[in-house]
Amino acid sequence: MAEERKLTLIEHLEELRDRLIKSAIALTITTLFSFVFAKQFLEILIAPMGETPPVSPSPTANIIVFTKVALISGVALAMPVLVYQLISFIAPGLTAQERRYLYLVLPGATVSFVVGVTFAYFVMLPAAIPFLEGFLSDIIKPSWFIDRYISFVTSLLFWVGLSFETPLLIFFLAKLGIVTPAVLSRYRRYAILIIAVIAAVATPTHDPFNMILLMMPLILLYEIGILLAKLA
Repeated sequence: MAEERKLTLIEHLEELRDRLIKSAIALTITTLFSFVFAKQFLEILIAPMGETPPVSPSPTANIIVFTKVALISGVALAMPVLVYQLISFIAPGLTAQERRYLYLVLPGATVSFVVGVTFAYFVMLPAAIPFLEGFLSDIIKPSWFIDRYISFVTSLLFWVGLSFETPLLIFFLAKLGIVTPAVLSRYRRYAILIIAVIAAVATPTHDPFNMILLMMPLILLYEIGILLAKLA
């Protein structure tokens, strides 16, 4: 088989420009679409608060939050196109085996992220919000600013979604020979300690119940990662 022709620096820059233009077009379209449905997206994000609506701290806060939600939603909707453009740009520089690993991991990473976000929204938030609202509510009236609440929720969804990609990350590192199942098993106790620290930082309430609620799936994901490493 003939070797693929190597691109010149100018050709690489031209391809990068084309990829960036396509990404920008996709991001513009999805963001405009998100502006139309930003109110519905916002209602979904504040739904865990139940009958306690958040408070606007300033005259412009509602507009800023509306725009922020639209932008975040636009990026999330455009992510498949953005990832495709990135992979299409770097794939020619990878070996055939590395490309196979990449194409195997990426779809799974997307699914894992969505599962993590779903877990955070339907399991963690319903447990965290009542705790936060009820803590010292007999002497302090809870009144949450909408801008800080949205930052809190979006950060939680993002980091929990990211943590659910741990098994595929371990699998990919095992494929590259960076880690082995034996090493992962040997350092399990340290991994659990690190998971506890991550749960303490990522858990919005910092109470033991919600920390354990986050730790359990993370430990399970680590064990799944060891099994995947054995298959690598």
